[in-house]
Amino acid sequence: MYEATGTLDKEQAVTQFAPMVKRIAYHLMARLPSSVQVDDLIQAGLIGLLDAVSHFDGGQGAQFETYAVQRVRGAMLDELRHADWLPRNVRKNMRMIEAAITRLEQRLGRHPTEQELADELHVPVAQYQQMLMDGRGHQLLYYEDFQDSDDGDFFERYTVDNRSNPLDLIQDERFRAMVVASIDTLPEREKTVMGLYYEQELNLKEIGQILGVSESRVCQLHGQAVARLRSRLREWTE
Repeated sequence: MYEATGTLDKEQAVTQFAPMVKRIAYHLMARLPSSVQVDDLIQAGLIGLLDAVSHFDGGQGAQFETYAVQRVRGAMLDELRHADWLPRNVRKNMRMIEAAITRLEQRLGRHPTEQELADELHVPVAQYQQMLMDGRGHQLLYYEDFQDSDDGDFFERYTVDNRSNPLDLIQDERFRAMVVASIDTLPEREKTVMGLYYEQELNLKEIGQILGVSESRVCQLHGQAVARLRSRLREWTE
């Protein structure tokens, strides 16, 4: 990848690392709303890769791939800052799912099934699964969870000090332990999805191939797992 002079061969670097850009884009998609197009992420990532090739200084001791990954991710995140996040009605639906999970877990003493959640929400299973699909990109924590809003997100109701810093919560060892413990109690298939996505860094299509299900089904399982975790973590702030 380097020329005889020891400088980076730009054309070869772009060719070699273009697949890496695509992989990062597809991996990010599970955490993004359906309004985000993967091609837009790939395009932004390729621009980041070109920028990395142009500015890389091997004399600083960093490996190009490590440097390039940072620049590619940064370019994609910059692109996302200009995109709309989850619509308000989708957030509302996901909070309804979280509340339904809490009620059923208290009532049943176990994780509710999809059918039970759909019945609790008074919708067909297919509609419930579509709600999960629409909620793709739903996160474990939002900055807005710590702020006053008309929607009254559940962290507002349980955080004693409304001035709390989200970073303090994330860095709290007790909170992190609660997250790990909550993941460990997820239904087996959802726990597998979380492990393959966040630990093995596989994308939804790759996870679907391992589990023998469609990419959309993996998306549903991921969304349901996040909803279960958000529901469980209410207890931590009470």
